[in-house]
Amino acid sequence: MALWDKTGWIPVPQRIAAVLWITFLTAGVATGAFFSAIDPLELKYCVSFPEVSRTAAYTIGFLLFWLLSAGSALMAVFFVYPAAPGAEASDSAESNATTP
Repeated sequence: MALWDKTGWIPVPQRIAAVLWITFLTAGVATGAFFSAIDPLELKYCVSFPEVSRTAAYTIGFLLFWLLSAGSALMAVFFVYPAAPGAEASDSAESNATTP
């Protein structure tokens, strides 16, 4: 596989940390862009949330943007990078050992 040859194996915690850091920055930009156009206190007419302050609305918006971007990025990393070296060999050996 060409990607495997270029990048090698990257540990899972390092992948997760990289994704969370990039998506943290992305969520900050998305929150700024969204709340530049929309006042959080005007959302109470569209959404039936309990009464919250502007700061709480900014925080909730940031966390939702972060969750959305992190979820999609983690799924992309999961599907792009291969498993750890030797993981396929051990999985196939276990399945062959259990088959009669």
